[in-house]
Amino acid sequence: MSAAKFTGGVELATGIGLRSPHYGHILSEKPTVDWFEIISENYMVEGGRPLEVLDLILEQYRVVQHGVGLYPGNADGVDRDHLKRLKRLVKRTKTPWISDHLCWGSIDGSMSHDLLPIPFTFEAVRKTAENLRMTQDFLEVPLAVENVSSYGDFNGNEMTEWEFLAEVSELADVGILLDVNNIYVSSINNGFDPLEYVNFVPPERVAQIHIAGHSRYERFIIDTHDHPVIDPVWKLYERAIERCGAVATLLEWDGKIPSFEEVWTEARKSEAWRESALAKKADHAAA
Repeated sequence: MSAAKFTGGVELATGIGLRSPHYGHILSEKPTVDWFEIISENYMVEGGRPLEVLDLILEQYRVVQHGVGLYPGNADGVDRDHLKRLKRLVKRTKTPWISDHLCWGSIDGSMSHDLLPIPFTFEAVRKTAENLRMTQDFLEVPLAVENVSSYGDFNGNEMTEWEFLAEVSELADVGILLDVNNIYVSSINNGFDPLEYVNFVPPERVAQIHIAGHSRYERFIIDTHDHPVIDPVWKLYERAIERCGAVATLLEWDGKIPSFEEVWTEARKSEAWRESALAKKADHAAA
């Protein structure tokens, strides 16, 4: 089994998020970027400037959809109206795969508009995988789930987060969007070894990797996406590439957004780390 199964065989290198402060620069300067990631919900509309810009971007670039509103961990299932609107956008973008977060966020029709962590139980594995299988079948495009950052543990957990991620992805037969910054954030907040997490994740299911910056406070660090990537996160990224190969890599920068050039320069730092990791992988294979 290969990540190509989840990405439709499409190989992408370094990308960045498509953000409105950069619309003008991208459309006028046409920078050489391998691909852009869009937040699906920002474009699940009937018309207006977002879709106008998206269509212009699609004429020149590959776009991959990333969502924040699927909530596959919901006990009462995935919202069908949301899926219908999402599928219309999938047909528009021709995204090679689609991703969303391994979380829950609504109950009885009330939306939290947040990425709430799921208890790591066998029952939650079963229900979440059921929701993901249905979603992937309905959307008719490969699906990948992202590990979220967390700021505490449930007392009733029956496994680690990395075991939960592996179990859900296997049972649902979906890919993994491995966010190494989220792993680092959660490891500091919850006291586990982030390398153990990276070393456990099934490499054949990793379809994409996220890197990002975060903010450090007195008691916690928060996944804010408003700083450059720090060295420990780059090292986790290097290890993930060493295990998973040259999977698509995306830099997230969503707060205090600097110039396009600064974001793109930060994203391209991944290329040196990726080359180092692949060299290590080759050395191990030859040994």
